[in-house]
Amino acid sequence: MARYIGNKCKLCRREGMKLFLKGQRCFTDKCALSRRDYPPGVHAQRRSKVTDYGLHLREKQKLKRIYGVLERQFRLYFKEAERRKGNTGENLLSLLERRLDNVVLASGFALSRNHARQMIRHGHFRVNSRRVDIPSFQVRPGDKVVPREHEKTKKMVDEAIEVNKSQAAPDWITVTGEAAEVVGLPRREHIIHPIQEQLVVELCSK
Repeated sequence: MARYIGNKCKLCRREGMKLFLKGQRCFTDKCALSRRDYPPGVHAQRRSKVTDYGLHLREKQKLKRIYGVLERQFRLYFKEAERRKGNTGENLLSLLERRLDNVVLASGFALSRNHARQMIRHGHFRVNSRRVDIPSFQVRPGDKVVPREHEKTKKMVDEAIEVNKSQAAPDWITVTGEAAEVVGLPRREHIIHPIQEQLVVELCSK
């Protein structure tokens, strides 16, 4: 499974916004963006003209980095979003939101997206009583996501719930104790990230 293993704070600085790649750390003074709010690199602080293509590219990169997908996988999501009825941009966001790693994170069962993906890959979660170890697994309305009944799993999930207790789950997920149920499909108003999905659609449609 391909994944980004570089410095995550550099990604936030490059996009000029918090991507929340390190969980609760991003809300503290330790966040690199609050100390160095300019892009990384030797020549980063030089003023340069942003082209129309550059604006479109940055929106796509933000979206990929927020959900932790690389280019090939992102293209597959886009093709599926195009194939479905309705607005392509909203379909794309909905597909990314319905990833199992995103549901685990949004439910407060993990400290960060990478933590959620690691726990899923190690078999710590069940979907409708079945073990699922694929972070990109697409949940559907009616699906129930629960941690496995194991002391190690319970300890990790309890720690994450305590850290994330101030975080509210989105309206399309109902969290009861250590169980999350998908009660609907994510809509555009449920996505809190400031993404201009239409720019992404325009870029990927070329």
